[in-house]
Amino acid sequence: MVKKKHDSVVLAKCPTGIKGLDEITRGGLPQGRPTLVCGSAGCGKTLFAMEFLMHGAMQFGEPGVFMTFEETPEDLAKNFISLGFDIHDMESRGLIAMDHVRIERSEVEETGDYDLEGLFIRLGSAIDAIQAKRVVLDTIEALFAGLSNAAIVRAELRRLFHWLKARGVTAIITGESGDKLLTRYGLEEYVADCVILLDFRIKEQIATRRLRIIKYRGSSHGADEYPFLIDEGGFSILPITSLGLDYPVTNKHITTGVPKLDAMFDGKGFYRGSTVLASGSAGTGKTSLAATFADAACRRGERCLYFAFEESPSQIVRNMGSIGLDLGRWVKKGLLRLHSTRPSLYGLEMHLLTFHKLIEQFDPQVFVIDPISNLTAAGTASEVNSILTRLIDYLKMRQICAFFTDLTHLQSSLDGASEEISSLIDTWILLRAIERNGERNRGIYVLKSRGIDHSNQIQEFMLTNQGIDLIDVYTGLGEVLTGSARVAQEAEERSTELACRHEAEHRLREQELKRQALEAKIAALRAAFEEETKEVHLIAEEKRKRQAVQTESRLAMGRFREGKPSEPPAKRAKKRLKGA
Repeated sequence: MVKKKHDSVVLAKCPTGIKGLDEITRGGLPQGRPTLVCGSAGCGKTLFAMEFLMHGAMQFGEPGVFMTFEETPEDLAKNFISLGFDIHDMESRGLIAMDHVRIERSEVEETGDYDLEGLFIRLGSAIDAIQAKRVVLDTIEALFAGLSNAAIVRAELRRLFHWLKARGVTAIITGESGDKLLTRYGLEEYVADCVILLDFRIKEQIATRRLRIIKYRGSSHGADEYPFLIDEGGFSILPITSLGLDYPVTNKHITTGVPKLDAMFDGKGFYRGSTVLASGSAGTGKTSLAATFADAACRRGERCLYFAFEESPSQIVRNMGSIGLDLGRWVKKGLLRLHSTRPSLYGLEMHLLTFHKLIEQFDPQVFVIDPISNLTAAGTASEVNSILTRLIDYLKMRQICAFFTDLTHLQSSLDGASEEISSLIDTWILLRAIERNGERNRGIYVLKSRGIDHSNQIQEFMLTNQGIDLIDVYTGLGEVLTGSARVAQEAEERSTELACRHEAEHRLREQELKRQALEAKIAALRAAFEEETKEVHLIAEEKRKRQAVQTESRLAMGRFREGKPSEPPAKRAKKRLKGA
């Protein structure tokens, strides 16, 4: 492989170990250079920096120094122990060095020149003690508390950043947001290599966090705003972006759980790893169809992760028992995990992270969300579409078959979240409420199914105590009938058919009698003809015998006239026999 000229000067990068960040930075932060992480209070700057330090020590063998100007090392140790970071243990092993520089604004007095030479000595000693490769300064504004001379502050900041570069350490400097600039002292002007902005915002009483890379000198990077989360697992950016369209596919099929529905998909069911959407108004049987699909997966010995936004796990188990599904046994066997929550409990990013975390923990082959339309309570339609796009790509990469339900309005079967993600769906099933003659029935048909020869017929969708059943609807006389109307029409058609059959059988019996009479008459004529034929043969034989006697008499008379004695009759008969 020919090496390009610029490959040798590609910017070296330092992996952070933070979920998602290394992907959007194309490998991590600039190695041996300072990075500015800025944002308002509570946005996660300290956690970001601590994870960078901890992952470096634990995963990449790079010890680090954490210099704090606000919180004490003891407070930080208590704060991070809940996230699984044991700072004291890391210190005892020589992987992390904590240093607290106490600065009280009330005790700061501007006299003479101000420089950071003492800080450099202190920080350099800590770096040398553990041979640190990473450094965190949190937060830089506290270092200059009480100083009003902006020129001195900027000059010392410039010295600090140059000193860090000279030491060859990969550094993170955290800074508070300013009014007009990213930071109070305009640090982004001096840290020109990499600047990351963390934003914490509240919209319609829902808190969300966003990360954006303002600049990254010498490297390409993602320029969008990326949602990130802080939970018991720490700092996460999940997922980073759409994973693209290079996921693997298979020709294997899995059953829908309803044999007659499988028949609508060429008798094979869904493709494994595909995405299925069942849309319909309230009461059309979406949850029952999803639960049947989950039950079929568990029967195959596969794990199913089921997210419900409307019912509790116990309620789902109880209600599905009415159609003959015992989901409780699968829960006990560990094949089915039911997770229920209100979509308005937290933002879409937290929902997405919850999806990812439970998928990684449970490793299911089938994933169900019932219904996705409820996610609009946590965000706009476009935001829901973005979340579902990344979720679907993630599921396809893992070859997990996804089954989503979507609640639509009564007057439409193609609204809600369905149209937003229609291009992402492989198989789309529509459930309809059919009202006629004072009763409400259900219908089902396949709107699309990529790569599968599927039925275009509407079937009546019935929920029984033995499960789901599909019945052909009545489509005669230019109309579609379901329920009792279909039963009545079919009964009438059966009655008409029976009457026609009886009439036909009566005509056949009459025809049979005529045939028998005709055959009897033919038999009588044939018998008479045979008798007449026998009589004719007898008459002919008698006539032949008389002619023979007459001939013999004439011959005997001739011989008598010639004076010859006549032969005895016995001798004449013997001659005749010999001549014959």
